[in-house]
Amino acid sequence: MIKAPGTPVRNSAGFITPTFGVVSSSAPLGPALDRPMPRPHPKDEASLVQRAEHIPAGTRTPMCAHCDMVIRGPFLVAMGKSWHPEEFTCAHCSVSLSELGFVEEQGSVYCQHCYEEFFAPTCSRCHHKILGEVINALKQTWHVYCFLCASCQQPIRNDTFHLEDGEPYCERDFYSLFGTGCRGCDFPIEAGDKFLEALGGTWHDTCFVCTVCSVSLEGQTFFSKKGKPLCKKHAHALKI
Repeated sequence: MIKAPGTPVRNSAGFITPTFGVVSSSAPLGPALDRPMPRPHPKDEASLVQRAEHIPAGTRTPMCAHCDMVIRGPFLVAMGKSWHPEEFTCAHCSVSLSELGFVEEQGSVYCQHCYEEFFAPTCSRCHHKILGEVINALKQTWHVYCFLCASCQQPIRNDTFHLEDGEPYCERDFYSLFGTGCRGCDFPIEAGDKFLEALGGTWHDTCFVCTVCSVSLEGQTFFSKKGKPLCKKHAHALKI
């Protein structure tokens, strides 16, 4: 009988895509969260926080993106636009962003405090706000360096992962620990593959063929000799 694998399939765990937005945190992911916090890799610490560039007076006279007036003194450059220093402010609390870091969100700028309060998702592992790339997985949000394989403890990042007892595993460790090998080709039977069980083993549906003539035995009457499948025509083959 052909059936889907009994191991977790890609519908329950698959490719993950970083996005940004307002996300509610939910329950922690079981015992894995009790392990020591991983140290971020430098390339995983990219932040959304930017800083405006200060331009001295006399360089040029641009138009202010806020008031549409010519700027005749020192000005700021941020997000590819020019601003009067006193008019480059947080869209929520109106604090000056001239000397502070800011985050752009939905076409507006916010100080880091307001962005964290109203927009930044919370990491389900460390419970700190995420100001960089977000991993969305298992209906929760994570820092890139906090979403780890339960076996090798390495960040899964945007790779395929699988679940076992509620824990995420990278593809390599999942098949190493829980995967089933095909009796025909010795390669793993991956999530989503069709397979069948016969002769005390598991086979890809395309690998269950007659040992002599390679005709497919899927759904067919078959015989066996020395643990190998044979079609009716070669049921009594002398050499296999």
